[in-house]
Amino acid sequence: MSTAAELGRACDVALVWGRDYLRYDFGEHPMTPIRLDVTVLLARELGVLDRLRIVEPVAATEADLRAVHSPEYLAAVRAASVDPGYLGHGLGSEDNPVFPGMYDAAALIAGGSQLAALQVWNGQAEHAVNIAGGLHHAMRESAAGFCVLNDVVLAIRALLDAGAQRVAYVDIDVHHGDGVQAAFYSDPRVLTVSVHQDPRTLYPGTGLASETGAGPGQGTSVNLPLPPGTSDDGWLRAFNAVVPGVVSAFKPDILVTQCGCDTHHEDPLADLTLTIDGQRRAYEQLHQLAHQVAGGKWLALGGGGYGALRCVPRTWTHLLAEAAGRPIPVSTEIPQSWTDDLRRRGIEAKLPTRMGEGREPQPHAWMPGGESWLDRAISATRDSSYPLFGLDPDDPRD
Repeated sequence: MSTAAELGRACDVALVWGRDYLRYDFGEHPMTPIRLDVTVLLARELGVLDRLRIVEPVAATEADLRAVHSPEYLAAVRAASVDPGYLGHGLGSEDNPVFPGMYDAAALIAGGSQLAALQVWNGQAEHAVNIAGGLHHAMRESAAGFCVLNDVVLAIRALLDAGAQRVAYVDIDVHHGDGVQAAFYSDPRVLTVSVHQDPRTLYPGTGLASETGAGPGQGTSVNLPLPPGTSDDGWLRAFNAVVPGVVSAFKPDILVTQCGCDTHHEDPLADLTLTIDGQRRAYEQLHQLAHQVAGGKWLALGGGGYGALRCVPRTWTHLLAEAAGRPIPVSTEIPQSWTDDLRRRGIEAKLPTRMGEGREPQPHAWMPGGESWLDRAISATRDSSYPLFGLDPDDPRD
């Protein structure tokens, strides 16, 4: 099946967005809300927002969140929201400093992802996007990795409650999607696939190929850890060698993706070396996969990405444009109005001038027997996971 873009038609896309998302603000911290603000500004200046239907987010209720987090942890988040000295449950740490109104800000993002999921499931949109979402590290009892409430788990649980029988989740953040994997590790209804930097070299230290699920969920966790330094061609080779095969075999009703862009070569917190051009191609691959295996039902969430001015706005604008079925050429010039707006804010950093970096990815197909670290990693994942789907790990056609 072709993508909507290949068919020359637009997709019906809901963007769940509100400026109150910017209240999720740790202060001087890599997870700055500026990255969201300037992304939406760039998408507006390029006319991308004109192709989307913007839906205001609604905060998740306490009852909603109890499907994801314990009552004790939710009480801790509420307490930390009014106590600047709070310490516990992963809150008050360097990664997760507390701030006033933290509970409400996090609940709004979680509710936004839940709303986006139901927009797709109920047929109100073909695709839905919440770039503020993708907070995939939060655990049932604790905050972790800049993530206070796990909106991804809430969105997937909402889909299951609404009648989805099989949900496929693909996480392309540079960090392993540990909180989502933990929530569904024994659940055969949810496939979690994470493509990330090798956990022996990066937080959170999980996501080995041998982590494949437990009990009735055996086989429904798939992990593809990549060596530091992996660039566009290698990343896409690995993705194509693993992800379409297992997702297609799972036969999901809907595809949920975490689209973190901290795989970028300039990202300060990790060591993969993708370009904007490569990340754009990754979103194209995910869009195509949604049409191929899930009848076009696609929920796309944000995630990591700490190049707040040079990477995130370009990459997630590409995500929005791709979801709309109207991708933006990488040669497109950045509107001067966007640059002028940032300068008026006092931002003096070097800003990009085009929507790409001038390198067209050219991945070659994976073949068994490769001796590089990357090819050994691909083989390890296929060896661990492919037989559990009835697939041949040594057959590149699978």
